[in-house]
Amino acid sequence: MIRNEILERLSRTDGLRLGIEPLLDEKQIGEMTVDLRLGYDFLVSIVTRRPYIGVARDDERFRPISTYFQPTRRELGERFILYPDQVVLTTTLEYIALPSDCYADVLTRSSYTRLGISVSTMVQPGFRGCFSIELFNHGNNPIELVVGAKMFQMRLTKLSDGLSYGGLDRKYFGNVRPTPSRAADDEDLQKLKSISERQRHQVPSEAGNADDG
Repeated sequence: MIRNEILERLSRTDGLRLGIEPLLDEKQIGEMTVDLRLGYDFLVSIVTRRPYIGVARDDERFRPISTYFQPTRRELGERFILYPDQVVLTTTLEYIALPSDCYADVLTRSSYTRLGISVSTMVQPGFRGCFSIELFNHGNNPIELVVGAKMFQMRLTKLSDGLSYGGLDRKYFGNVRPTPSRAADDEDLQKLKSISERQRHQVPSEAGNADDG
């Protein structure tokens, strides 16, 4: 989607409207992308005594994934340091309302990619909320980030004519603060457990008698 189309979507009032709040500077809207800013809140991964982060709730050693992260907050213009090999969950400053016929690719702006931070995620049509961002420092040095800096870019792609999606049944719909992984909520895990239990309880077929002759 190009600039003129993006501006037209911002002015609509129907389900095809694009909402971006706050839009601090119209220069954020480029020829093919929209610059997005680093948000206030961070969830920082911490080292624990646990040997791993479990995602199976039936494991007696399971504990909520949120306990592996420490929340912290910075105000607009304040600094946050991202250390090498560190996972930090954050959001965009902007609250985004995607049209029902467009999805968004969210990427790191090239200036930050060159520092060793690479973000690439896809957001489905009809999403409402601040985009979740998973930061990881691939470099060797700590990197200073500034809350409110234009750090990401959103590229909008329109679905084929007549297609739209506005379903609300999504794990991260409407989030305005960083949210830990909800992998433990996946229904597939329970299904896989049931399949595994059935296989363990199956009686193996009797092997044929050996020929003693």
